[in-house]
Amino acid sequence: MRKTSRKLWALILTVPAAILLAAVVGVALAYPSVAAAACPGCYGLAELEEGVYTERGLSDPQRSQVRQVIQRAHELVADFYGSQESSPSLLVCLTDACYSRIGGKKERGIAILNRSVMLSPRGVDAVIASHEMSHVELHDRLTSAADLPQWFDEGLAVVVSNDARYLAPESAADRCLIAPAEPLPGTLEEWLSAASKDAGTYAKSACQVSRWLRENGGRAGLLSLVERLNAGEHFTSIVKPAWGV
Repeated sequence: MRKTSRKLWALILTVPAAILLAAVVGVALAYPSVAAAACPGCYGLAELEEGVYTERGLSDPQRSQVRQVIQRAHELVADFYGSQESSPSLLVCLTDACYSRIGGKKERGIAILNRSVMLSPRGVDAVIASHEMSHVELHDRLTSAADLPQWFDEGLAVVVSNDARYLAPESAADRCLIAPAEPLPGTLEEWLSAASKDAGTYAKSACQVSRWLRENGGRAGLLSLVERLNAGEHFTSIVKPAWGV
């Protein structure tokens, strides 16, 4: 009887472990980017410096390049916000094989769960890195981003990264390159669909955000917006874009 009980308990105790293992394997297979962010070493990445992981075997010039890019990206985010409160882990790949292994696709870079950033070989650049880090910083400062439209999040990231592809120079009175004629995508799904069809979607969003910042005190206006959203106000009661203007 005692022997049977021990066998039964042994079986019971192995069930949760088996379920946990299955869940971990399932996440790794379905969402390799999430798994890689949680365990960079499991995907062949080594820590270059605190919070920065790259593929193994990089040359000294490549390591130096990554360090310089990340340092400049941190500076861009901190310069805009006044400080950087978030500390995302950064997964940096200099080969397509590495980026594919950690779940990357054709994008230059991507923010994972607003906690980590992955950069592809085409995204090892301070503009791309700071763009993705801006998403993490904004979401880190918000208690909830449920009310924040995707067009504002993306447009702000363009402004923070000072992306010359989608903005006029800082010296321009109006940095807008393409004024949107109609409302911009509010959800992530809508954004991905629109941006894949129209390369100007980023410029349109940057136009709206840059104009709003200009009219609302820049950094002070943004920090006030974050405060008010955290206090429970709705985005649409604070930001009223003028489409088609």
